Amino acid sequence: MSCGWVKSLLVSVSQRKPLEPEGEQSTFNRCLTTLDLVALGVGSTLGAGVYVLSGEVARDTAGPSIMVSFFIAALASIFAGLCYAEFGSRVPKTGSAYLYSYVTVGELLAFITGWNLLLSYVIGTSSVALAWSGTFDDLIGGVISKFFEENAAMGLAGLAPYPDVFAAALIIILSGVLAFGVKESTTINKIFTAVNILVLLFVIISGFIKGNISNWQISEETLLNATAELKNLSSTANLTSVYGEGGFFPYGFTGTMAGAATCFYAFVGFDCIATTGEEVKNPQKSIPFGIVASLLICFLAYFAVSAALTLMMPYYMLNEKSPLPVAFEYIGWGPAKYAVAVGSLCALSTSLLGSMFPMPRVIFAMARDGLLFKPLTKVTAKGSPAVATIASGIVAAIMALLFDLDALVEMMSIGTLFAYTLVAVCILILRYQADPSEDTDLKFKSIKKFGFLNPPSSPTPATSRTVKILTMISIACVVGLSIILTKAIDALSRMEAWSLVLVCILAFILLLTFFFIWRHPQNSTKATFMVPLVPALPLVSTFINVYLMVQLGADTWMRYAIWMLVGLVIYFGYGLHHSVQKKRLMANHMEIETISGKTDIKDIIKEEKF
Repeated sequence: MSCGWVKSLLVSVSQRKPLEPEGEQSTFNRCLTTLDLVALGVGSTLGAGVYVLSGEVARDTAGPSIMVSFFIAALASIFAGLCYAEFGSRVPKTGSAYLYSYVTVGELLAFITGWNLLLSYVIGTSSVALAWSGTFDDLIGGVISKFFEENAAMGLAGLAPYPDVFAAALIIILSGVLAFGVKESTTINKIFTAVNILVLLFVIISGFIKGNISNWQISEETLLNATAELKNLSSTANLTSVYGEGGFFPYGFTGTMAGAATCFYAFVGFDCIATTGEEVKNPQKSIPFGIVASLLICFLAYFAVSAALTLMMPYYMLNEKSPLPVAFEYIGWGPAKYAVAVGSLCALSTSLLGSMFPMPRVIFAMARDGLLFKPLTKVTAKGSPAVATIASGIVAAIMALLFDLDALVEMMSIGTLFAYTLVAVCILILRYQADPSEDTDLKFKSIKKFGFLNPPSSPTPATSRTVKILTMISIACVVGLSIILTKAIDALSRMEAWSLVLVCILAFILLLTFFFIWRHPQNSTKATFMVPLVPALPLVSTFINVYLMVQLGADTWMRYAIWMLVGLVIYFGYGLHHSVQKKRLMANHMEIETISGKTDIKDIIKEEKF
């Protein structure tokens, strides 16, 4: 009896959603163009970080080589972006990484992915709203913060110093705009994004006009003098520079790579495009183009702004919190700081819209599948998921109003990186899926005849299963390598034998599994966009994402574990019993359509329509 229950549970949590479920009808209005998607991706990704991040990384981590850091970070991001782009062309529906994992690896992992996305979106929305409120407060002389600190101070641990009513009100207002209609929201987003790009063009042109190439060739002697001045010393004898060794790579290539790890998060946000699958006029072409184009535009902006900034002013003199206004003061263009302030507020506005836009769509997709509560599927006459938008807005507003989010911001990274990782893994599984329309019996004989090292020319269920096992081994090796490269980096630098042996063994197994996966036949089904260099690119993307996740602290992982525990209680307490896919499978005879093809069986059961 217990074995039967366990088997039933395993079947339920691993069930996959058909690509075109019977009875499921889209309630969204297809009104978005490719330009809308590009503006949405650029606005969400090119946030206020471009006004702050360049100065912070250039001063303390990379120096002028921050341009190389952004280039490396962009490459790492484009790997994840390409995986999203292929799924966007194959599965043009609302849900982003949640839906991609549901149709590929199963229900439980899909729920975990969706729950992770909600974590990153809700904290992202709250933190950006607080940044908007803080930036506006600084512009008007701190009037808002002074008033609330004097009249409504909160002195409890974990809570904010005072309730940020302005940030909460901003979220509620934008929730109302988003609930009103998607087209109106994207129009506002395009206006703010255009202003932001115009301001950045002004910064870039100013930097190249007033810049000095000698700021990329600063001598070590100059840096020693600056260090002595910082420490109030009269002599530079026996002094080590805190600003590196000078030149274009003052902190060495390790500093450039460390800067790239930080800059990677500057490209987070493009995945909001993937949630618009049912609202785009031509999703198979617009979604891949929108993702790739927005990442390219953001890279060019980050690259050019960091170049202009380090040309305008020596990197060691940059201000970490407001580098651009200080740089304009340095070149004698003080009033330009007002243009920078306007651009910063526009960037924060588009970033806030970018965080809020995908959140209700993921909630809607999960509720439509029965994994979250059914009332969240209600939509307006214009097709906007109104209840999900207002509900998520209220949660984000409460967080912005009451909580100190500094300790929670790192949790955003886990949610986003987990989604990136699973999408890359799903691409691997998808590409090597068997085509059920082929004669599988012949292929079973074929794989026995030719052996493991010489698989058949087209995929079979056996080759697909082998690739899944190899993929799991690869992920285990990637996790092991990431932990060793993070926690045992000192041992590796001292060339200790145990650490070198472990790295060599794991790297060898990883390369071996890569070779075996590469030898297996890929599915012949084509899409309008396909990830190149499979299986190499998804494995590299997985390694980058897992490595960055391992960098996060133990406190962050503890908070993440609590969030996941809440999610699993909701899934096993509600979602597992109300799963629409489970209701389909209970009929035993149905038509299942996967991404790769169809299996026609007898009877069809209709899904409950919402």
